[in-house]
Amino acid sequence: MIQNTGIKKLSFYHRRKIPRTPFHIVDPSPWPVLMSIGLWGLATIFICWVNKVDYGHLFWGVLIVAMTVYGWTRDIVNESTFQGFHTKKVQMGISLGFILFLISELMLFFSFFWAFFHSSMSPSVEIGCCWPPVGIECLDWSKAPLHNTALLVASSCTVTSSHKYLKDGNFTHAVALLIMTVFLSGFFVKNQYDEYSWASFSIADGVYGSAFFMLTGLHGMHVIGGTCGLLYSLVRLLLRQYSTRRHLGYVLAIWYWHFVDIVWLALFFIIYIWGS
Repeated sequence: MIQNTGIKKLSFYHRRKIPRTPFHIVDPSPWPVLMSIGLWGLATIFICWVNKVDYGHLFWGVLIVAMTVYGWTRDIVNESTFQGFHTKKVQMGISLGFILFLISELMLFFSFFWAFFHSSMSPSVEIGCCWPPVGIECLDWSKAPLHNTALLVASSCTVTSSHKYLKDGNFTHAVALLIMTVFLSGFFVKNQYDEYSWASFSIADGVYGSAFFMLTGLHGMHVIGGTCGLLYSLVRLLLRQYSTRRHLGYVLAIWYWHFVDIVWLALFFIIYIWGS
C-alpha cells in the first residue's frame, strides 16, 4: 500500500509542469576577485618598469592572471559544453554583452584618433605650426604598413572561410584555415615589432610620437589578444567541442578579429597615409 502511494506521488510529480527558466544562474566564483588582484599586480609591474624600479618580486601577478584565465575558461567550457547551461537565451545575452564590449573598445580607439585629428588639423607653435611636426620623419606607408594591411585582410578572409567550413561540417579545412590565420597574425606582430625598431622617432617625440605609438601599440595588443582567442578556438576545435551549430566562442573570436581588422584599416589610412 505504501509502495503504491509512492508510485502515485512520483507519477503526479512527473505530470506536473515544472517551471524552467532559460537563463543561467552562475554559481559563486572566486575568479573575478582573483583576476582583479592579478591585474593590479600587472599594472604595478608596468608602473615599476616605466619608472625603472625593480619589479622582480611582483611576478606573482602574472601567475595569478594565468591561473585565473585557466580556471575561469575551464568553468565556462564545463557550463556550456558539458552541462548545457548555455541555452539560446544565454547565448543571446553573451552576444549582446560582447557587442557592447566591442563598442567600448571602439570608443577607446576613437579617443586617441580624436587626439591625433586635433593635433594634426590645428598644429600648435611648439611643433612648428605644421604636420607632421618639424624633425619627424614619417614611415613609408607603402612598405611594412602596406604589407601588414595585406596580412590582416588575408587573415580576415581565412578565418571567415574557416567558419564557413565549420558550419558545413568540414572540420579538416576549418582547422587548416584557422591555423593559417594564426600564422598570418604572427607575421603581423613580427612586422610591427620590426617597424618600431626602424622608426626614427619614439613615443617621447612630441604629440606625433605619442599618438602614433599609442594607437599602433594599443592595436598591436588587441591583435595579440585576438590571436589568443583564435588559439583558444583552435584547441576547442581540435577537441571537437565545437559542432556545426554550436560554436559561439568561435563566432565571438571571429567578431573580435574583424574588429581588429577594421581598426587597422582606419589606422593605415589615417595615420600612415593621411597623417604623414
